[in-house]
Amino acid sequence: MIDAPLYKDAKQPVGKRVEDLLSRMTLDEKVGQLMQLDAQGDLEDAIGRMKVGSLLHCNGKDADAAIRRALGTRLGIPVLMADDGIHGHSFWAGATIFPTQLGMACSWDTGLLEQVARVTAAEMRATGLKWTFSPVLCLTRDLRWGRVGETFGEDPYLIGELACAMVKGYQGKGLDDPDAVLATAKHYAGYSETLGGRDASEANISRRYLRSYFLPPFEKAAQSGCMAFMTGYQSMDGIPATANRWLLTEVLKEEWGFEGIVVTDWNNVANLVLDQKVCKDMAEAATVAIRSGNDLMMATPEFYEGAQEAVRRGLLAEAEIDAVVRRVLSLKLSLGLFEDPGYSSERRIKEIIGCAAHRELNLEVARASLVLLKNDGLLPLADGAGSPAASDAARGAGAAPGPLRRIAVIGPNADDPIAQLGDWSLGSGQMSGGNGPQHPRSSIVTIVEGIRELAPPGCEVVHAAGCSVLSEDESGIPAAVELARGADVVVLVVGDRIELIGETKSTATLELMGGQRALADAIARTGVPTVVVLVNSKPLVMPRSVLGTSAIVEAFNPGMMGGRAVAEALFGRINPSGKLTISFPYHVGQQPVFYNQARGQHGSRYADLTQEPAFAFGFGLSYTRFAYADLEVLTPSVGRDGVASFEVTITNTGEREGVEIAQLYIEDRVTSSTWALKELKAFRRLRLAAGEARTVRFDVPASALSLIDAEGRRVVEPGEFRVHIGASSRPQDLLSAGFDVA
Repeated sequence: MIDAPLYKDAKQPVGKRVEDLLSRMTLDEKVGQLMQLDAQGDLEDAIGRMKVGSLLHCNGKDADAAIRRALGTRLGIPVLMADDGIHGHSFWAGATIFPTQLGMACSWDTGLLEQVARVTAAEMRATGLKWTFSPVLCLTRDLRWGRVGETFGEDPYLIGELACAMVKGYQGKGLDDPDAVLATAKHYAGYSETLGGRDASEANISRRYLRSYFLPPFEKAAQSGCMAFMTGYQSMDGIPATANRWLLTEVLKEEWGFEGIVVTDWNNVANLVLDQKVCKDMAEAATVAIRSGNDLMMATPEFYEGAQEAVRRGLLAEAEIDAVVRRVLSLKLSLGLFEDPGYSSERRIKEIIGCAAHRELNLEVARASLVLLKNDGLLPLADGAGSPAASDAARGAGAAPGPLRRIAVIGPNADDPIAQLGDWSLGSGQMSGGNGPQHPRSSIVTIVEGIRELAPPGCEVVHAAGCSVLSEDESGIPAAVELARGADVVVLVVGDRIELIGETKSTATLELMGGQRALADAIARTGVPTVVVLVNSKPLVMPRSVLGTSAIVEAFNPGMMGGRAVAEALFGRINPSGKLTISFPYHVGQQPVFYNQARGQHGSRYADLTQEPAFAFGFGLSYTRFAYADLEVLTPSVGRDGVASFEVTITNTGEREGVEIAQLYIEDRVTSSTWALKELKAFRRLRLAAGEARTVRFDVPASALSLIDAEGRRVVEPGEFRVHIGASSRPQDLLSAGFDVA
């Protein structure tokens, strides 16, 4: 009997197994292990000839076939299966599709996001996948960028907290957890700092600026144990992210001690030749990619010949390839792929994908993600089911009189499943160009469906799209107006659509597209009490006819159960608690409007317009009211190695239970280099009964009071600081007090 090779012996240390396997590999087999290809192509060529190390866009029986084929190659090295599980198992029909990242972020609930990632991981593993390209840690500044909805918003601290929660959920108990997948921190780093909002353009970011705002969330993810990083498409200071050795090797792997793998984004290595034109051929591009610190090259089949050609021409030593192969093989062995390659499970697919428990979590997340931006007393609508409604004193002139007899649900996004799911789902275009399969219609509750389900007995719910998001055809507006005139209240659902968001789809404006502005103006002229529901991927500029309505609810892309959650909020079944993680401008020309801008400009407004946002970071209303009082600084002077502590009393002064998200900001009064006016450093979600008061303590490590100085060093500088605690980033919502760092 021939003994099995050492690398197949699970009892041996991973290091020994790697060296044994590496010693048996030919150059072409080594190069193949550094490639990740799209499984929609020629699988026999990818696995049989190139022996690729990883595949994406493949699951279920197709994944099983690919896994079996890889195990049948000469050395039987298992293939690592990956896909874009961005806000759910995106491309599996019937999987649980949650609100998009920007929507989920408005919950400010790390525990909830961890659960989202756990569910996504379990559903992906059931179909043969072990790796997801999520979460996105990009920092949003220019709202014209098409991928704003994929981010957590505009604040580095909050991004880091939410990202780490998802990483923990995805990766579970460790690499051998049967219901876990590898998480990916992307896009590393600065990809979102676009030129003119254009996707993948040159990002004008200095290393100091990177360290100040864009790198902290990624460093936190690396420290939390995230096992994969993905590069961005952009270049910085003339260097494409894929070719940036300082970023990928010196900072990530050497400074932060990252031991996972770096994967390029789609065809990034070939882009060094084709688009960015910093390499003349694939041999040069392969050399640059490997020496810069990339471990897996996504969707660049030309890398197979290019890397081998680089060795033949003396551009690259085979030992340099060996060093990268070690990282990939170490990960595969640590994942246990040689013992359990990760076949799909029909039983698990039937048991868990889209199951009732996952659907209930989806609804819970959608509820927590809703942000009440305005309410002049119209909400909540009475639903006849004993839901707590606003008191007569709380209701304003915008309230619908008497019992509801007819609700007109108007707008193109009121009954549009694709608009509701947003990007990265079946029908969004990344798979089959948007013309392939879609998630079962029965798995999605649209807003008009949710309202019909919860409307009070005897109340008629009528619906008309009125217009299109994509066409300026206004022919449907008169009929929509007639429905509105005959209603007690109008629910106007507007926003954007998949054709206007995502990769390569930045927009020059932030206006309501198509006929939506004309529709909103026409509905406003009816005088019927109106609540606007926004179903959109990113902040949009609202016309006066929208800003002047009685109530505005921001839903972003609320996922499969979004329609039910919105209806529950409108009828008062739930009390909205979400708060914005991104600022809304009045006009596209105000950009950027993020709250933590550096001090020092002349004046406080444009000559023709305010610089204040329409809705600020951290802002969100409730059906109750919260009062902040008695801010106390417990540590008037704190050492650089100490902890700054504060207390504040928060009281629910309204008539119903609610959740408040208390936010703590720090201001460093005098700094050696220019710095932000204030920065979020802590937050707390509190559920308070009507009339309940609670004293909340915040402890902030002095190390978190740091800045990046002019030499690019992160330092805590002694001096005077101020703490601001309150309901949003707006000055009028904050209590303030001083303290010192000694």
